Amino acid sequence: MDLKIKDVAELLSVSETTIRRWLDEKKIPAYKLNGQYRFSRNEIENWVLSCKMGNIKSEANPFMETKQKINIKSDTASSIIGRKIGTQAFSLFRAIYKGGLITNINGKTKEDVIKEAVKVIAKNLVLDANVLTDLLLDRENLMPTALNHGIAVPHTRDFLIPKSHDIVSVVYLSKPIEYGALDGQKVHTLFFLFACDDKRHLHLLAKIAHLTRNKETLDFISQHPGKAGLLNYIKKWESKLAIPTLEKIK
Repeated sequence: MDLKIKDVAELLSVSETTIRRWLDEKKIPAYKLNGQYRFSRNEIENWVLSCKMGNIKSEANPFMETKQKINIKSDTASSIIGRKIGTQAFSLFRAIYKGGLITNINGKTKEDVIKEAVKVIAKNLVLDANVLTDLLLDRENLMPTALNHGIAVPHTRDFLIPKSHDIVSVVYLSKPIEYGALDGQKVHTLFFLFACDDKRHLHLLAKIAHLTRNKETLDFISQHPGKAGLLNYIKKWESKLAIPTLEKIK
């Protein structure tokens, strides 16, 4: 799927100016089609997974440099804020609420834990467990979906779930396992991601990547909280992102 600058800016919650600056600095993968920049869904996905977004320190904006100021300057900005809050503000909360929490998954390898988790997930999605497992492992063979710091986001390459809502199933492993993470750390928690369309897939992937770069969050997740506690934490975290993230329109 071809994405435009506007699409990527909305997905990553930054301004189009920031995307253009990243392009000038060759920080983000893109290609030109008829003189216009276009982005590949798979390349942006790999870019997010590879942590190539720079230093992310601001809780106000997942992809905003800390010295940038937040400012609303037009009615257009206000209308965009309203639209995004309705569709994206609590997208991760809703997806985890639908996907649920799976605990004490055993396995010595990536393949083992994915197979065991999918036995539960496939029932919830009303899908064939063997087919879904093959699709997930096919994606892992292309590039490990580990995000560093003990977190991974298993997902399929092209498959989109035939539902009207996105699903993120959080899986706690009984013991951390090697996962091919760039930082070399073993993985203890998996966020299985299944979205309805490519844009929502990338948006949720970027959100999970941002969520799991905060030390407080990582410490919380490593304790393997229950579903109610995890959902409450995610909801509070997203509520802090909503207004500041969306106000950064210049």
